[in-house]
Amino acid sequence: MKTYEKGSKKLINAWSFYDWANSVYSLVISTAIFPIYYSTVTQNLENADGKIMFLGSEWYSTTLLNYTIGFYMLVVAIISPILSGIADYTGNKLGFLKRFCLLGSLSVMGLFFFKEETLWLGIVLTITAGIGFWGSIVFYNAYLPEVAHPEQQDKVSAKGFIFGYVGSVILLIICLVLIEGNEMFGIDKGLATQLSFILVGLWWLGFAQITYRRLPNNIHQRKPEKDYIWKGFKELKNVAKEVANYPQLKTFLFSFFFFSVSAQTIIYMAGIFGSDELGLPTLNLIVTILLVQLVAVVGAYLFSRLSDKIGNLSTLKITLAIWTLVCFIAFFIDKSQENVAIYFYALGGLLGLVLGAIQSLSRSTYSKLLPETEDTTTYFSFYDVTEKLAIVVGMLVFGLLIALTGGSMQWSVLSLGVFFVIAFIILSTIKKTKYVR
Repeated sequence: MKTYEKGSKKLINAWSFYDWANSVYSLVISTAIFPIYYSTVTQNLENADGKIMFLGSEWYSTTLLNYTIGFYMLVVAIISPILSGIADYTGNKLGFLKRFCLLGSLSVMGLFFFKEETLWLGIVLTITAGIGFWGSIVFYNAYLPEVAHPEQQDKVSAKGFIFGYVGSVILLIICLVLIEGNEMFGIDKGLATQLSFILVGLWWLGFAQITYRRLPNNIHQRKPEKDYIWKGFKELKNVAKEVANYPQLKTFLFSFFFFSVSAQTIIYMAGIFGSDELGLPTLNLIVTILLVQLVAVVGAYLFSRLSDKIGNLSTLKITLAIWTLVCFIAFFIDKSQENVAIYFYALGGLLGLVLGAIQSLSRSTYSKLLPETEDTTTYFSFYDVTEKLAIVVGMLVFGLLIALTGGSMQWSVLSLGVFFVIAFIILSTIKKTKYVR
């Protein structure tokens, strides 16, 4: 296989193209079409108390989804450090990336069979699809220090997210045409939605092949011994000790944890908030989500340029302030207000401005804080585990507050603003370095 020099345009584009491939899961499955489809299916299963039966217990449908997401995030948080240690020891990042991608894409396609009578299947496949997606991200992110030099990493990280936003918007529009124009295709909306899940899986798996063809594997020419699983554990243990010795890196992970609690929960819950809390029609919700994605492309680019001028830390603090504002505004929006759809659109535009920025800048900032190392996968596993544990906490808090307030999401949204404030305070304590200022 042809090898490409670190920092080369072809290698960077190949790496970025995995964002193009996998971001359709983030948009169509995590944020847009699947949550709305899930809400529609479960509404038909609700009893007089507005709850559904699952595993012999009564649940609010949103709380069940929160806990499902939290469960698979916990699974990824447990297994990814172990697998990353093995991947670094064996030099086989690419192999793990491929396996998780295959699991995720096939699981998404399997959601075609999720209906009222197969709620259990929908829950199981939501779990396996999430494990596949987030598991692959661990190994994908770990390639960033190997494909780009430190001075390139802000722009390269942003480029990946921009690729992802553009690709996912294209497929979402295709799915939207299929769903809203279902009569033209001679099918009902339910089937059209189910077919969109197949399109997502095929898109993800198909375009990932472009990345596979150019990414390097085992660049340090490691030759693992037979007991590579035990050696992988030792690799993980060694890196854990090293992380503890880098206070800047450790402090950033704490801040990253708190703002990920809120940012990732908002990404997952935005569609359901608009549907269940504000009572907005499906088309309005998807249009808003499209707006968020399009503005996110501009936001990722603008904030990457801003970080060149004022530094990563200052730019991240600006995004956190805007995220906090989004939470407090959302708390005061109510379905009884006039023009609630317009307020939701405006909020979506503000959210989009900082969505790509916080994701791309947090990834590149962490990469810049890393020491010179061959164990990039293991180091990035700590980054990804921090994010997964944050999502677990976010989903538990969000779902618990819904249960305690009788199904309302208002206080859940407000609580997310508090996490952003904590993250801002912690981030302010980080000292500047050569590449992070």
